[in-house]
Amino acid sequence: MEKRNKIIYWVATALLASGMLASGLQQIFQTKEMADMITHLGYPGYFIKIIGVWKILGVVAILVPGFKLLKEWAYAGFFFTMTGALISHLACGDYGVKEMLGPIMQTVFLLSSWYFRPVSRKIGSVNQ
Repeated sequence: MEKRNKIIYWVATALLASGMLASGLQQIFQTKEMADMITHLGYPGYFIKIIGVWKILGVVAILVPGFKLLKEWAYAGFFFTMTGALISHLACGDYGVKEMLGPIMQTVFLLSSWYFRPVSRKIGSVNQ
C-alpha cells in the first residue's frame, strides 16, 4: 500500500507541477492565447503576470523538501486558482471541453498530490 501511495503521489505531483509551470510561464511571458483568455474572462492584463509568478513559486514550494507550512499554502493557492478559473469560465459561458478540462484535471492532480503526500511532507497535528 505504501509503495502504491508513493507512486500516486509522485505521478500526481509531477502532472500538477508540469501543468502549473507551463501555464505559469505562459502567463509571465503573456502568450497571446493566455492574454486573450484572461481578457475574455474580464480580468485586467496585469493579473496574468501575478498569477504566473505565484504558480511558479508554488511549484517550487511543493517540490522542495521541508517547508511543510509553505507547502500547505501552495496547495491552497493552487486550489483557489484552479477552482476560480473553473468558476470564471462557467460565469462567462465557456462550457467547452477545452475551457473545462485544464482546471478540472489540475484540481484532480492537486487533490491527489495533497492527499497522498508522504508524512514527511505533512504538518503534524496541533496537539502533538
